[in-house]
Amino acid sequence: MSKQDYPVHAEITGPIVMIGFGSIGRGTLPLIERHFKFDKSRMVVIDPRNDEAPLLAEHGVRHIQAHVTKDNYKTLLTPLLTDGTGQGFCVNLSVDTGSLDLMKLCRKLGVLYIDTVVEPWLGFYFDKNMKNADRTNYALRETARQEKKKNPGGTTAVSTCGANPGMVSWFVKQALVNLANEIGLKFDEPDQNDREGWARLMKKVGVKGVHIAERDTQRTKHPKPLDVFWNTWSVEGFISEGLQPAELGWGTHEKWMPKNAKKHKKGCKAAIYLEQPGANTRVRSWCPTPGAQYGFLVTHNESISIADYFTVRDKDDEVTFRPTCHYAYHPANDAVLSLHEMFGNGGNPQPVLHVLDEDELVDGIDELGVLLYGHEKNAYWYGSRLSVEETRRIAPYQNATGLQVSSAVLAGMVWALENPEAGIVEADEMDYKRCLEVQSPYLGPVEGHYTDWTPLDGRPGLFPEDLDTKDPWQFRNILVR
Repeated sequence: MSKQDYPVHAEITGPIVMIGFGSIGRGTLPLIERHFKFDKSRMVVIDPRNDEAPLLAEHGVRHIQAHVTKDNYKTLLTPLLTDGTGQGFCVNLSVDTGSLDLMKLCRKLGVLYIDTVVEPWLGFYFDKNMKNADRTNYALRETARQEKKKNPGGTTAVSTCGANPGMVSWFVKQALVNLANEIGLKFDEPDQNDREGWARLMKKVGVKGVHIAERDTQRTKHPKPLDVFWNTWSVEGFISEGLQPAELGWGTHEKWMPKNAKKHKKGCKAAIYLEQPGANTRVRSWCPTPGAQYGFLVTHNESISIADYFTVRDKDDEVTFRPTCHYAYHPANDAVLSLHEMFGNGGNPQPVLHVLDEDELVDGIDELGVLLYGHEKNAYWYGSRLSVEETRRIAPYQNATGLQVSSAVLAGMVWALENPEAGIVEADEMDYKRCLEVQSPYLGPVEGHYTDWTPLDGRPGLFPEDLDTKDPWQFRNILVR
């Protein structure tokens, strides 16, 4: 696309404050420039590092070199977010910044807000004095849900809207509609606000569960050195979530539960967690390029929000249907090797953390989609198969993984500007068609693939296994034990 071909989706009439300028912030900046009308003199990036200062200067964006902390966020952000006239927008793409506090401040000021994770303040992820139940994404999500219940409506704050969580929730709805049509169901598509209708549709289609099934095949030009953690997106973010307990939305079809699994006593009760780190927990899944594969059961907000959103209850409020939902993530090979080294060293991260940029990668794709399984057509994968080569052609400063995230942030911002009084929302509650319409030009091929594979397939049969052969899609068969 030439410069003049980029659609301007909306105008941001007030200041733009971007918190964090790592790999995702760097990739989001040019998308904001392309697709919004705004006053660049009122855009500021807050980041404690100074390594991207020349790039920001090149784009004419002011840089404040600072940490946003629990002690300073109100005094630091308030004058920036209320500078001049119009409605401001806070784009939180940082780590160790308390999303809930920032969200509450923005809504109090009438400022739009978006983030990609319910991020806690510094120290939360590695606090050995906390119970594992309190270190979960379930617990973090519940804080946002309680705030929404306490203060409904008001200025829009889009919670957890990146590739996943975020985009994959839109994929689930599109995949569900595709499936319903394929199997010949007669149905009226529920509207954006009809959560119960969407849940009943999933139950009617016969979906037992959803994997966020991802395979990153991006390869580097040179081998990974020892004592360095390489990843294709935020290393700090990956390590943090990887050392949280493995979590999954827990479906009503499940007959077995791991011995170290724990239920939650409060909240929506849509998920369970395991007393082991997610990035050291493997599950069996399927993606179009590799076919059957191992993935890591890393905790993510969408594992809980999707299971919660698609829950059907009877008139007595008893749950009659809920899908199992969890991440099944095979990162880039260098990231897998980095995890292996880290856990081999007692879970202590390497001294050097590095995000691979587009110039260090030779080829590969990030194949990120949703695998809806257990229905009459067995399993259906729907998602983005974006290559690093195409990413280089269509957007600067990022690899394929980054563009799937930054373009979802773009879509979430557009939706927020078009729905400025929607209150606190998750991606599941947004207009999936509109969001995918905005995002799709940046996703490469977006495809659906059916497969006959089940978790019972491909086992060599050399050792005894405790399987449920009557129901292939039991978590008992998916979890690698």
